[in-house]
Amino acid sequence: MRRNLLVASYGFSNRKPSRRRSVPAVDNPERGDVPGWVMITLMSAVLVAALLALAGPALEGLFNQAMDTVAK
Repeated sequence: MRRNLLVASYGFSNRKPSRRRSVPAVDNPERGDVPGWVMITLMSAVLVAALLALAGPALEGLFNQAMDTVAK
C-alpha cells in the first residue's frame, strides 16, 4: 500500500523510462527561429555601422553647423 502511494505521488517505480522519440513542435506559432533573428540583428548592426561610416562626416558637419547657428 505504501509503495503504491509513493508511485502515485512521486512517480517512483522500478520501470525503465520509455524511449519515445520527441517530436519537434512544428505547429507552435510561439516558437521562434533563433538563427533567423540573430542574422537579422547582425545585419542591422552592420548596416547601421556602414551608414555611420559613410555619412558620419556629413552628419558631424551638419551638427556643428546647427550648433554654431544656435550659439550665435
